[in-house]
Amino acid sequence: MTKTIHNSQYGKLISILIETRKKRGITQTALASQIKKPQSFVSKYETGERRIDVIEFLEISNAMKVDAIKIIKSLNSK
Repeated sequence: MTKTIHNSQYGKLISILIETRKKRGITQTALASQIKKPQSFVSKYETGERRIDVIEFLEISNAMKVDAIKIIKSLNSK
């Protein structure tokens, strides 16, 4: 079984989150502050050093004011 941190779909999810954050002009530090985590948390999931769970994904999506469902649906189109 493939670990999800190395799965191509997980990689796409992280790419979408990074792209969304940058398009919205949100820094890692600002996002981390919104989700009450250290900046290193954002850096580590963006670089693949750690993975995020569903609850963290929802917190990140909410902090960036994006629809989590749209992000999930876009995984099939990218």
